[in-house]
Amino acid sequence: MDLHQLYVFTKVVEHKSFSKAAEDIFLSQSTVSSHIQALERNLNVNLFDRVGREIILTPSGERLYQWALKLLLLKDQAMLDLKEGATELRGMIRIGASSVPGQFMIPKMVKQFREQYPQATFHINQSSSKNVADKVLNGSVDFGLLGEKYENEKLCYIPLLKENLVLITSKQTDIVGPVSIQDLLSYPFIMRNSDSGTNSLIEKFLKKNKISKDQMNIVAYTENGQSLIQFVLQNIGIAIISEMAAREYYDRNLLMIHEIKDFNDERYFYLVYNQNKTQSMLSKLFIESAQELINPV
Repeated sequence: MDLHQLYVFTKVVEHKSFSKAAEDIFLSQSTVSSHIQALERNLNVNLFDRVGREIILTPSGERLYQWALKLLLLKDQAMLDLKEGATELRGMIRIGASSVPGQFMIPKMVKQFREQYPQATFHINQSSSKNVADKVLNGSVDFGLLGEKYENEKLCYIPLLKENLVLITSKQTDIVGPVSIQDLLSYPFIMRNSDSGTNSLIEKFLKKNKISKDQMNIVAYTENGQSLIQFVLQNIGIAIISEMAAREYYDRNLLMIHEIKDFNDERYFYLVYNQNKTQSMLSKLFIESAQELINPV
């Protein structure tokens, strides 16, 4: 098999698009299509089903993708073996991250990692915790950092950091903590979307206290943690968020942090990877050193 054709094939799989794959590897879309067609002819199998504008891997395509990753990794390892040392390691690491890890953890980890491997580059895709887990499962990122576990036999989780959730309010509110969740039901609330790890923990706490969302005065939902904080700063509502995300604004005297009575649940931020995905040398090194990167000695 032609290794270049396999490389083009893996890019189409990862982007789920011929045009986006072509843009990523600086080829025309027609050239990418030609490579895939040649690969299908040589193997005498269909690799993709075309359903409307979407392309979906066939069972043969799924099997070939795993082999292609292994073959391309073997090629990379052979080339690396001809170089003088690990300082020559270079390449792209694709990370999916939920909002808090993306903003507060990954920059620190990238800095630490690049001190050892300065040729490493990073592509960070930020979304909800659920979307991060999905991207790790479908292979569009090498691994993810998120604040909630989504159980799947393919996913492996490495706990990195423990933290709490706190209530945040503007400085104009009359709330004095610690407060009970029942005391907050009449206040306007800003909530994250249902796929976020923070929202999942809040829902568990509400259920534990036999409170439904209908009993809350929710005035807005937002996809973005920074947007949520801006709603609070404008005194539109109150919110429950990561203490890590709130601390910067509290230290700058921009908002208030309050403890919620009996809300003692701690959560971890995790690195998650797909055990069925063959990682590049750089990604493997990052995963293996993740705990030291977030908590350097």
